[in-house]
Amino acid sequence: MVPQQLITEVSEFVRRRNAFGEPCETGIPGLLAYCNPQRTTIESQFYEPVMCLVLQGAKEAHVGGRTIRYGAGASLIVSHALPVRAGVTEASPAAPYASLVMQIDIAIVRSLHDEIGGSQPAETGHETLSVAEADAPLLDATARLFRAVQDPVEAQTLTPLIRKEIHFRLLRARHGGMLRQLLQHESPASRICRVISLIRADCKAHLTVAAMAAAAGMSQSTFHEHFKALTATTPLQYQKELRLLEARRLLLSGTPVSAAAYDVGYESPAQFSREYARKFGLPPREERLGAALAS
Repeated sequence: MVPQQLITEVSEFVRRRNAFGEPCETGIPGLLAYCNPQRTTIESQFYEPVMCLVLQGAKEAHVGGRTIRYGAGASLIVSHALPVRAGVTEASPAAPYASLVMQIDIAIVRSLHDEIGGSQPAETGHETLSVAEADAPLLDATARLFRAVQDPVEAQTLTPLIRKEIHFRLLRARHGGMLRQLLQHESPASRICRVISLIRADCKAHLTVAAMAAAAGMSQSTFHEHFKALTATTPLQYQKELRLLEARRLLLSGTPVSAAAYDVGYESPAQFSREYARKFGLPPREERLGAALAS
C-alpha cells in the first residue's frame, strides 16, 4: 500500500510548481513527478524506458493488441521506447492521479551484470511494457529518491546509490524479465534497443530495413521478427510513428505545416497531411490552428 504521506508530498510538490497535468522536474536526474486532477483522453505518445510508480489513481496503455491497466501501488517497467496510446483513467480533484517516473539507464542496468547474472528470478514474461504490484523495498527506495531533493548535499551524495538500488530491484522484480535480457549486450533485446536508438537519433533519416538489420547484426527476416515481437509494430511503422509524433510536437509549438513535414523527413507535405489525419483524426493545419486559438 502506498503511504498517504508520499501521495501528499508528491501532490504538493507538483501544486507548488503549478505543473498539474504535465511531467514535473524534481531536481533529481531522471526523476519526474506527475499529478493530474482529471482523467485524460487516450492518445498516441511515446513511452521512454522508465519505471513508473503509481501512487494514486490509474492509467491505461494500449500496445499492439494489449491493454495494460495500472493503478495505485503498481510499478510499470518499460524496457524499450515504445509507441503507445495511453491516458489517465482514474482521477479527481479530491484524489488526483499521482505518480513518480524514473528513467531507466541501460548503463546502470548493465553495470549490475555481475551481481544479477547468476541469481535471476524465474522468468515469467518478456513484455517490453509490464506491470506488477510494487513491493515494499521498491516503494521505500523510490520515496527516498524523491525526498532526497529536500537536501542538496544528500541529493548529490545519495542519488547515484539510490538510483542503482532501484535498478537492482527492478532487475530482481518478477516483471523485470525484459530488463534482465538487456544485461546481455548481444541478446535480441539489446540489439533491438541499439536499432531503436539509431532510429530515434535522427527521425528524418531514411533508414532501410536492410540497414537496420545490419546494425542489429541479424538477417532481415530475423530482425523483423524480433523487432515486431518487442515493439508490437514493424521497423518502418515505428519510424513513421516517431515522425508523426515529433511533427505533432512541432505543430503545437507553432511550426508551419510544411516546415514540420520536412523537419521530420517527409518529402511531400500532401502525403504528410494524409498520414497525419489518419493517425490523429484531423488534418495538421486544423490541429495547428486549434492550438493557436487555445493559447
